[in-house]
Amino acid sequence: MAATTAQPMGSLPSGLGICTTAPDIFYLPELVFGGLVWILVASTHVDPPNPLGWVMFVSVFCFVMTFLWMIIFAAGGHKNSSGWAAADFAYHGLAAFFYLSAGVDLAFITIGKKGQEFRIYQIDIAAVVFAFLAILLYFIHTILSAIRWKSF
Repeated sequence: MAATTAQPMGSLPSGLGICTTAPDIFYLPELVFGGLVWILVASTHVDPPNPLGWVMFVSVFCFVMTFLWMIIFAAGGHKNSSGWAAADFAYHGLAAFFYLSAGVDLAFITIGKKGQEFRIYQIDIAAVVFAFLAILLYFIHTILSAIRWKSF
């Protein structure tokens, strides 16, 4: 029989186990795509400031919180508590909701910029694509976290 490093759904991984178990395997892609949204929006002229300021807030907030969350899980700070499983579900659900609102705002603003400089328009389109990929990752992470939480 082959040895497996996967943990049962009723426990929280720590150490490198976060790189091999669902839903925690999504931490790194969430950081990559969220960071790309942050970089791409920041690399253009943030105009209009109100909706794009929200996009920047969401991307920076989720990047920092996901990084901290990943470090806490990697260090084993959760002590395999069901409260942390519930908090994981709640955080990723909130992040998915925030990214959904930011992604829709970003797409709406990008559509309005169609007649402006083409390079900026392309960067904004890339940011929209990465924002919706981040939404998908956070949503999948939320669903899998809910399943893990309920199996505690």
